[in-house]
Amino acid sequence: MRRLLIAFTAASALALGACGGGDNDSTAAPATTAAVAAAGANEADVSFAQGMIPHHEQAVEMAELALDPVARASAPVKDLATRIKQAQDPEIRQLRTWLQAWGQDEMDMSGNMAGHSMGGMMSADDMAALESASGPTFDQQWLEMMIEHHEGAVDMARTQQADGASAEAKTMAGQIITAQQAEIEEMNLLVQG
Repeated sequence: MRRLLIAFTAASALALGACGGGDNDSTAAPATTAAVAAAGANEADVSFAQGMIPHHEQAVEMAELALDPVARASAPVKDLATRIKQAQDPEIRQLRTWLQAWGQDEMDMSGNMAGHSMGGMMSADDMAALESASGPTFDQQWLEMMIEHHEGAVDMARTQQADGASAEAKTMAGQIITAQQAEIEEMNLLVQG
């Protein structure tokens, strides 16, 4: 969906430039790309930051559900939730800082686009079901959902390492892969009981 939006935006910019006839009419779209490139980044870096922010935000939301006493989550799940929140909150802030430096906006998560291009994102129904669970049922649902969520983040981070240009963003992607793969292994052991 994001690629379609980028293609539409680029096509619109070209069409406007062709209609205007002036030399300066078509500079708006390339200026954004130039700002990204000047910062040592590329479109893959922008996509990574724009996608990882809402992805991490949902993981933090899931962690907060586990830490809510109403969920009656087990001690191992609460411990993991605490670590996830502590790791991902600062990453969200860093991703926002990069987008600002690159002159880019965050992804618009309104409407039907939310989560479709990001693996592991939970639907509103999934989140509602998790929120209404408690005790061992909560633990099981939370672990299964967070495993899927982490797998999606690892895939996004691998794409960033393969396609990105920003050394800092690639470093963060590597840290995400290492940390979340270890957490996936931990969660798989908890699921197996």
